[in-house]
Amino acid sequence: MSGICGIIKFDGISPEKGKVIRMMQKQKHRCPDDNGVFSDKSVALGFVRLATTESSELDQQPMVDETRDYVIVYNGIIYNYVELREELITKGTEFKTNSDTEVLLNMYIEYGKECLDRLNGVFAFVILNKKNNTVFGARDRFGVKPFYYFHNKEQFIFASEIPPILEVFDQDTKPNELVIYEYLLHNRTDQTENTFFEEIKKLQHGHYFEIEDNQLVINRWYNVADKIKNCDGDSKKYKQLLVDAVKIRLRGDVPVGVCLSGGLDSSTIASIISKELNNNEIPTFSAVYNKGEYGDESDFINLYKGELKNMYFITPNATLLLSNLEHFIRIHAEPIPSTSPFAQYCIMSLAKKYVGVTIDGQGADEVLAGYHYFFGFYFKELLRQTKFRRLFKEISQYWKKHKSLNGLKFLLYFLLPSFLKNEVSVFGKSYLYNDFVKRVTSSRKTTIISELYGSRNLNESLINHFEYKLEHLLKWSDRNSMAFSLESRTPFLDYRLVEYTLSTPSEYKIRNGETKYILRQAMKGLLPEQIRKRRDKIGFETPQDQWFRTPEFQTLISDILNSESFRNRRIINPQKALNLYSKHLKKEINISKDIWKWIHLELWFREFIDKE
Repeated sequence: MSGICGIIKFDGISPEKGKVIRMMQKQKHRCPDDNGVFSDKSVALGFVRLATTESSELDQQPMVDETRDYVIVYNGIIYNYVELREELITKGTEFKTNSDTEVLLNMYIEYGKECLDRLNGVFAFVILNKKNNTVFGARDRFGVKPFYYFHNKEQFIFASEIPPILEVFDQDTKPNELVIYEYLLHNRTDQTENTFFEEIKKLQHGHYFEIEDNQLVINRWYNVADKIKNCDGDSKKYKQLLVDAVKIRLRGDVPVGVCLSGGLDSSTIASIISKELNNNEIPTFSAVYNKGEYGDESDFINLYKGELKNMYFITPNATLLLSNLEHFIRIHAEPIPSTSPFAQYCIMSLAKKYVGVTIDGQGADEVLAGYHYFFGFYFKELLRQTKFRRLFKEISQYWKKHKSLNGLKFLLYFLLPSFLKNEVSVFGKSYLYNDFVKRVTSSRKTTIISELYGSRNLNESLINHFEYKLEHLLKWSDRNSMAFSLESRTPFLDYRLVEYTLSTPSEYKIRNGETKYILRQAMKGLLPEQIRKRRDKIGFETPQDQWFRTPEFQTLISDILNSESFRNRRIINPQKALNLYSKHLKKEINISKDIWKWIHLELWFREFIDKE
């Protein structure tokens, strides 16, 4: 893993090497093991590295090929680099190192952009072709590895994080109001190329770019919707793909651990490693709370105490959040809609003491319909197909197993036309200034209502989640892990497994009122039954509603809501926010997610907009 950055000039002026060094220093926390700079004419590239395989001076980056015509900076890991290396050797390529960087560079030299389809990995890279004075860059299929850029007629600046770009940005930054609107209204970020900064974009997942004759062209190279083949579900084949996805992600020369939440997904990974791969010494890292507190999963996690030898725990709390708040906001650089990622942040701070790589269950909910609102999409699918008997059965099973009407509520919401969906959402956020809502919606269009919530059936909704929703979770995971110089790996996002799972009929995701049907079938005999048959879903959650009632948080929240800067933003009505917070303190309502969004947004403004 690494952090990459660079400046490509279009105005005939060579980039300042010192600027690239400043960009490298701004993301040094990602990768403290190594660094390097390359500068030639109109291009300057920078690199900081975290070593997860044995390295030598020969595989340092920026890496130059033996002809000295190609130069690469690369963040990520190619899991099948061993197999690709053998393939290239048969074609006559000679290697100086055992690194996946050299394999990737030579794959591009051999196949050009067509090499992307052959890579099983996560990556963001840039290659300079000195022969024809072009630059090529690409990002992995689902957006696990980040890539941000600023582009105008004078230059193209890129980095693995936003702050390095701000470090050399020569103009004032402006907040992107559409992104803020979607964050406050829908709890969503990262569904488009936009960031919270008006001037800074991200290269979309599954896209590549080329710069030739000072012209930037961006194209798509991977779309998961094109890979759906409609096949019958086979739990044995699913298990085989999943086990291989876990196994290939154990490659490396540094210790590996598992982030264990006690839920179905992370427990699956722990059980595969322990039982299928016969490694019960792999360390696990978990966030636990006091008995009865929301987010506490210790009863499920403790089911592994007789099976795993090295289990470690941390207890996030209000005091810990406050003491780390400045660092947490700074390393994420964009607001987050809940404190759930802070639990992961704490787990990474614990894991850093023992391992260099973590493995977690990210992505399983999006590919296997793990969230409860997916029932609404499935009910909608059955209704549109006039499968009334099946619909009635699924609704009955849902009620029997969950004692909830949420599935039906989501169905009704998803059946609404787009303009009514938006009205319902706005009505639920009465604290927003009307002029802010009108200003944003009159000039810009949100994709969330029409695309993410407009899906016609369950499988389409899952594909749209890969397109519009998954990436913000991956971004938070990247920032949390790299804040402590850790690499995070996600076997459920192995593209082979994703494509196979999305190709199976809907009933292999939801059946008889339960989600993740094919995974539950595949894990019979491996998972503890209490976990395999779990119907609730918590994950790395926090008791944030209690945290925001503590005296220390009351002081912080009140100070923010009463501040002149908060009032002058004209986004959130401070009096309405104070009234709602008063009800929260009295336990009349729980609006902890809204409270967190208010304070995180304001502190983000102060750190990244007001300072600039």
